[in-house]
Amino acid sequence: MERSLVLIKPDAMERGLAGVIIGRLQGAGLKLIGLKMLHMDKALAEKHYAIHKGKSFFNDLVEYITSAPIVAAVFEGEGAIERIRTLMGATDPAKAEACTIRKDYGLDIQRNATHASDSPKNGEIEIANFFKKNEIYE
Repeated sequence: MERSLVLIKPDAMERGLAGVIIGRLQGAGLKLIGLKMLHMDKALAEKHYAIHKGKSFFNDLVEYITSAPIVAAVFEGEGAIERIRTLMGATDPAKAEACTIRKDYGLDIQRNATHASDSPKNGEIEIANFFKKNEIYE
């Protein structure tokens, strides 16, 4: 069973989409095993986006993700990483396939409603950054 971190980003939160997005993932047969709402601080944001440090858009990412509360969730399932990323669609909503979460709810490449882990290894790392072991319910 794979696990993925899913973040519902500030733009989706401001538009009241957390329940819809979680429902779509659960409706696709993924099991919700961790959930919390938080206002990400700069240190966690920089850690989360460390792979982009030094890129021109890094500071904008950090500023955006810390601008308002988010929802962090852990989903589990067979092939969860690929399944979630397929359900979300391309990072750029303009390039996402029809009926994906980002096509339906994303505004632009930065305000694209969601984040999901891109590999099982990164899923483990990202989950550990946001959740303690006793906050995951199997």
